[in-house]
Amino acid sequence: MTDEGCSAVTSALKSNPSHLRELNLTGNKIGDSGVKNLSDLLMNTQFKLEKLDLCECSIAEEQCLILTSALKSNPSHLRELNLSKNKIKNTGVNHLCDVLKDSHFKLERLRLSSCKMIDEGCSAVTSALKSNPSHLRELNLSGNELGDSGVKNLSDLLMNTQFKLEKLDLCDCSITEKQCLILTSALKSNPSHLRELNLSWNKLGDSGVKNLSDLLMNTQFKLEKLDLCNCSITEKQCLILTSALKSNPSHLRELNLTGNKLGDSGVKNLSDLLMNTQFKLEKLDLCDCSITEKQCLILTSALKSNPSHMRKLYLNNNEIKNTGVNHLCDVLKDSHCKLERLSLRNCGITDVSSLTQSLTNTKALQFLKELDLRNNIIGDSKQQLIDVLRDSNCKLSVDTDPSPEVPDRVQSQEIPGVQSTKDDML
Repeated sequence: MTDEGCSAVTSALKSNPSHLRELNLTGNKIGDSGVKNLSDLLMNTQFKLEKLDLCECSIAEEQCLILTSALKSNPSHLRELNLSKNKIKNTGVNHLCDVLKDSHFKLERLRLSSCKMIDEGCSAVTSALKSNPSHLRELNLSGNELGDSGVKNLSDLLMNTQFKLEKLDLCDCSITEKQCLILTSALKSNPSHLRELNLSWNKLGDSGVKNLSDLLMNTQFKLEKLDLCNCSITEKQCLILTSALKSNPSHLRELNLTGNKLGDSGVKNLSDLLMNTQFKLEKLDLCDCSITEKQCLILTSALKSNPSHMRKLYLNNNEIKNTGVNHLCDVLKDSHCKLERLSLRNCGITDVSSLTQSLTNTKALQFLKELDLRNNIIGDSKQQLIDVLRDSNCKLSVDTDPSPEVPDRVQSQEIPGVQSTKDDML
């Protein structure tokens, strides 16, 4: 929709405002008239909107002022606000901060990914939240430069016992080793609420990884999702992280180590973790981790000993080759294996006959919904895979998972869970 269409929609809503609870205008150019009509709507005390999604709506600083002024006059109902991928910059953020400080504003989810904020803007947001901390459960500042003052304010917020944040996304925030140390130290002092942490595309460094590991060992820290994609983690650092997870394994459900060099010791420690019956990981991302055939054997042997929880396994861009696939087949053959998504894109595979036999002769085919073999030259074994797809028990279908919200710079990178059809897989 363009300006005219958004204006028509928001104008129509003004005539019947009392029932709407969620409004999503993502990816449309609202324009001045659309923003004006939406703002009039937001000021109406009969309008009790709880969720507003304006991601990538070409909202500028001046328009952000109009919207936030409207929210200030009727703040009590909104619980979720998404302004990601709008160039609201520091000026627009400052207007938003006036709303965030209002004790009547009980926002639970705030997403400001890729809003062109730098140090000053991030500092303003986190400072505003410090004055009204008790309601927020999700904060996404990915794709913005927090800077020292932003990190300091956020850390103060994380230490506040009234602040019960459950999901924190700081992907691609130019976080330095020193800043990571400050953030993780803050989390250590108030660890019990956080369930999802995304630090991907930041360089954590030795001290950051060490402090994060100390946090992971804390039995009060019940993290369920940890994303450390492309954090320049070394083999030594990976060893420290996986050792920490081994001492507190029961809560984690998703782990993303994509783009890091695990090395032999990292793979060994991760495998020990996977064998632990207390470790109930459901999703493991190890794309582009330089995993060799030998390391794949170690990993799959671990998965064989504790296969019942894993649902999604991504091994894209590792040279596991046919040998690695054969090891994976041993996991698929296990009657306890309930893997739903297996991604082996660009893994140097030339023969999938063992894989197709495993799928045909086991219960695995009843569970598997996505199999990605793109960028492998599978040659003569392709026909066997086609026969599997024709099997009445085959559940393989289009993947409709939404792509994760990531900064613009990261979107060009490979993200697991892209849409694919059976034809694409071949």
